[in-house]
Amino acid sequence: MATLGRPYHQREQTALREAGSGESVGNALSPASQLTELSDAEKAAIEQQSHANAALIHETIRAEGETELNRTASALSLSGLAAGLSMGFSLVTQGLLEARLPDAQWRPLLSSLGYTVGFLIVILGRQQLFTENTLTPILPLLHNRDRKTLNKVGRLWSIVLLANLAATWVIAFVLARAPIFNPIESHAFAELSLHALSGSFGATVLRAIFAGWLIALMVWILPAVGSARPFIIIIITYVVGIGHFSHLIAGSVDAFYAVETGRASFGDYATRFFLPTFIGNVIGGVALVAGLNYGQAAPQLDSTNEKKMPIDGP
Repeated sequence: MATLGRPYHQREQTALREAGSGESVGNALSPASQLTELSDAEKAAIEQQSHANAALIHETIRAEGETELNRTASALSLSGLAAGLSMGFSLVTQGLLEARLPDAQWRPLLSSLGYTVGFLIVILGRQQLFTENTLTPILPLLHNRDRKTLNKVGRLWSIVLLANLAATWVIAFVLARAPIFNPIESHAFAELSLHALSGSFGATVLRAIFAGWLIALMVWILPAVGSARPFIIIIITYVVGIGHFSHLIAGSVDAFYAVETGRASFGDYATRFFLPTFIGNVIGGVALVAGLNYGQAAPQLDSTNEKKMPIDGP
């Protein structure tokens, strides 16, 4: 992977090594890039103590997005299937905690930690999750703004979403039919599964906006946090879980479990969960994170590109 794709602290360590070897360091997006009076070694020292700025985070995620847009359909499908299956562990872990904890007001505060498990597996395992893709491939689209990139985004979204949903149905079917959980645990799964279908259309859209917003913010933050990635994933997805915010893939495991156990119909899933959650997640991820964060990074990116442009002679 290119230097830009590494966590921020690793990029700065690379810069320090280059400074010590006499090579040119510092890129135009680094916090110290405007300090022209400093030496390369001084810039590297400043960058080591600096936080990644919005433009650098933007370009890190855009580079990842370009890579994802060019992956083969089979690779995206398999990764999407793996992610959908992995998200089943959110329901499993949360349900097992619910079944084992006493029936007290504080029980959801602990059991919601189980909701984070599926996200940890998916994100640290680099599996394709649809809600992450409301940010990562959108940045290349906002950068290029052409039909070719738009078609690539549509292709990526379609493949990953279908693979995620197919896998969530499979894992829900297994959880509902396999005789591996006792009645108390199965009852906990059933109670959790009904939460996904409990709100009105408008309420579910609003809850989904918050979920899409938080997940896309997490994707935006992760390139700058290095070894703290698991903690950021746990904190943000815990908020999604404890707030009962509607997440399209995690919630599909729950809703499909309700369908498979006869507590809801497929029509309930489609109209009461899928449609409002899809709308909300896309609004939260694309508009509130991709659009706003692209907007704050764009001026510096434009300035950097202008400086790189050759000046025509007279």
